Amino acid sequence: MSTTSTHPSLSPVSTSNAPAAVGPYAQGIRVSDLLFCSGSLGLDPSVGKMVEGGVEAQAEQALKNLKAVVEAGGSELGKVVKTTVFLANMDDFVPVNAIYSRFFGDHKPARSAVQVARLPLNALFEIECIASLGK
Repeated sequence: MSTTSTHPSLSPVSTSNAPAAVGPYAQGIRVSDLLFCSGSLGLDPSVGKMVEGGVEAQAEQALKNLKAVVEAGGSELGKVVKTTVFLANMDDFVPVNAIYSRFFGDHKPARSAVQVARLPLNALFEIECIASLGK
């Protein structure tokens, strides 16, 4: 059994405005002037269940959850530097891209988008990000 503890230079981020971590990880970690956010799914934080309505509803909720973690970590959407989008089906790229574009507005972080074999809880969409904490 490991006795590793979090280094003092790292600050875990947690907010009840996003679903609690479903495993041994933090919603986010602050280090220096960066915030690393774990993957966000389309879970409704008030009930802990995946929202209904398919990939578009899941993407919308996942982005709201990501925003909550980013803000709890002391940053904002306009300081998101990089996102990674995970899709269960790349055929969903166009509708998800429209939601993503509305969410970020004129801000365009660097991004990767990949199709994966399976996501946690059989989700259709997941997003993670790195945000700046600088002024």
